[in-house]
Amino acid sequence: MTTTTEERTRSGHRLLNKVPEVTIWFWVIKILCTTVGESFADWINMKLGVGLVNTAWIFTAVFVVVLAVQLRLKRYVPFPYWLTVVVVSVTGTLYTDILTDQLNVPLWISSAVFSVLLALVFGVWWLRERTLSIHSVTTLPRESFYWLAVLVTFALGTATGDWTLELTGWSPGASVLLPLGLIAAITALWRFGANPVLSFWLAYILTRPLGANIGDWLASPKVAQPGEPTGLALGTFTTSLIFLGLILATVAYLTVTRSDVTETHESAHAAPATGDPRRERVALAGFGLLTVATTALLVWAQSQPHVGPAAEEDNTSAVRLAPGEAVKNFPPAKVVALKTLASTSLRDARSGNAKGAHAAAQKLRDLWDADQDSLQPLDNTGWTFIDAQMDKVLGTFGIDHSNPPMPPAQQEKELNALLTDMR
Repeated sequence: MTTTTEERTRSGHRLLNKVPEVTIWFWVIKILCTTVGESFADWINMKLGVGLVNTAWIFTAVFVVVLAVQLRLKRYVPFPYWLTVVVVSVTGTLYTDILTDQLNVPLWISSAVFSVLLALVFGVWWLRERTLSIHSVTTLPRESFYWLAVLVTFALGTATGDWTLELTGWSPGASVLLPLGLIAAITALWRFGANPVLSFWLAYILTRPLGANIGDWLASPKVAQPGEPTGLALGTFTTSLIFLGLILATVAYLTVTRSDVTETHESAHAAPATGDPRRERVALAGFGLLTVATTALLVWAQSQPHVGPAAEEDNTSAVRLAPGEAVKNFPPAKVVALKTLASTSLRDARSGNAKGAHAAAQKLRDLWDADQDSLQPLDNTGWTFIDAQMDKVLGTFGIDHSNPPMPPAQQEKELNALLTDMR
């Protein structure tokens, strides 16, 4: 499967392998990068109030720059390679989040679309290069296919991981066990004699939900509303700093020791060892059984009673405040910014611009969440009161709620109520 024809060999300048050796360090740092992708994207989007789309544009531009640097290198160098992986992890996560949170695409559809897209990438890669092995990423075309596949695997891993949580209602801590168990099973099948290329890419995809669940578990609060994730309450910023530090330390170690470098041109281009066809067929059947068992587990978990998002009435403030009283202790500039976005959403809803109304409501949510740490300590009662009405507004747009967008009249009603509360 990894044999390349001489004609294809001349299609690009042959380099030393541009991908590190797949050792234990490869998987450790890959999971670290994946966790950063989840926590760092959430921190920039939510805490800094940049917004989901703007954050995606920023990281797409950064991805283009770091990928250009990586592609210009003639061999594997740890720092630029793993910097590219970190940026790809954030970017792929954001693309899936835009489909889910901005465009209201169901996660099962996102998972199906990214699965088909990944199959297309692999198909074209194989037809052109006759190999999908990362041990032969020795030309520019192969490396381009490799990074495109990596980007899609992060988006696919995000979609399937979030879809699993949606189906099962598992907490982030418990959700770590499923991808971890699947990776362990794939490793066992690989040791038995499964195709190494197939085993690698299956495990590579699963590291995304594994790392994301670890990040959510570390960052989520210890106590939360029913249906909301709980964890160690480190926060997204602290979690990002910890894992970025671990990544830097690991990259520094690999740079010094060169323990993950293919040393020579000959070793990089050596013919791959052939496996046992019988064992590969048995292992392929094992992958099939693993798929069936995983599907059965998810169907069973989905059918079990589990706590979903809190009902609307559970989020309603028990305190009734006069118009303007809830925001009287908040900085006027903050209130004006919130009112401006709410007014924009209301105007677009009235004019029939559903896309514009939804986008403004999304920005309103992002700004409100970003200001929580500064506003809530000023007046917890007022903040809770506005937060309850804010949740009603978001519910009419299907933002952070499982329901589809409601009719414009309902959106206008809740936006008017919010503006009255912030008068």
